[in-house]
Amino acid sequence: MKITVILPSLNPDEKMVNTVVGLKEHGFDDIVVVNDGSDQAHLAPFESVAGLEGVTVLTHEVNKGKGRAMKTAFEYIMKNRSGISGVVTVDGDGQHLPKDIRRCVEKMEENPDKVVLGVRDFSSPDVPARSRFGNNLTRFVFRFACGIKISDTQTGLRAIPFKYLSLMTKIDGERYEYETNQLLMIKKKGIKMEEVVIDTVYLDENESSHFHPIRDSLKIYAVIFKFIGSSLASFAVDIALFTLINMLLSKTTKLESKAVLAIATAGARVISSVVNYTLNRKMVFESDAPVKSSLGRYYLLCACQMAASYGLLYFFAVMVFKLAKGSLWQTLVKFGVDMGLFLISFQIQQRWVFAERKKK
Repeated sequence: MKITVILPSLNPDEKMVNTVVGLKEHGFDDIVVVNDGSDQAHLAPFESVAGLEGVTVLTHEVNKGKGRAMKTAFEYIMKNRSGISGVVTVDGDGQHLPKDIRRCVEKMEENPDKVVLGVRDFSSPDVPARSRFGNNLTRFVFRFACGIKISDTQTGLRAIPFKYLSLMTKIDGERYEYETNQLLMIKKKGIKMEEVVIDTVYLDENESSHFHPIRDSLKIYAVIFKFIGSSLASFAVDIALFTLINMLLSKTTKLESKAVLAIATAGARVISSVVNYTLNRKMVFESDAPVKSSLGRYYLLCACQMAASYGLLYFFAVMVFKLAKGSLWQTLVKFGVDMGLFLISFQIQQRWVFAERKKK
């Protein structure tokens, strides 16, 4: 197999050396280890592996983060390993077993257009509580907010075909958020992912991990919630304008409740949709889809959503609850209706409106 193993490491112990030796024993003969600014007390493991045949050690003089270490390795490999099939990234703390790493590589070679993830079984009683909770929560958010259905959102074991390495170097993030951004970019570019279930290994309750639950989780969720921030902002604009128009028309005209609701719904949606489209295209989805096509799809969705919003609002506010015309109770009903439609709209925008079209 023409595969390069990438192993980023910060202040390692003998487990990193054992991982490298184990990889070589299982037939991996090209290993790139990245010393991400380790201190003087932890240089011996790097010196040990540097003397092994087929091992290259790259060094950051200061700690730059796991994401930067991975990109340093990708850039090095692109310049010096042009004939390989791909790379596999692993952790150096012994959590990824050589046999599982090989299985991921073999799966990638069977599926050369896919990125392969080595995923852990979090239902096992051996999994530390913080890891189980963190993964389950992130997995839910990934599936809802990003449309990505994967079993292990935090796995560092990933087999990546060589042709995607250039893309991997352009992904934002220098530390642990890089791995989250990587999954989002893979989804955005329409690259398929395959999963291989691996053994779940935790040593000393995962105390050797350099992942800081609060600091690094905030960075990860900042990436994810950027996806819904724009929609919530335009949602707030829509609710505020609806309330204002609804009250003004109710007080200054003799229009029936049905007409007032229709005008307020349409007027608010027209303005908020401009805000939503602009933010979503430029900031949220960072879409490369042509404005002409994405704008047409967006306003088709907008028209359907507006019709659904009005129909459901009229049904519940007038026919079911018989609420007073122009009351705040109508706004509360609209809030509930539009929250449900927002969840549906978000998924459609992500998967259809702003989705990149594959070049033929």
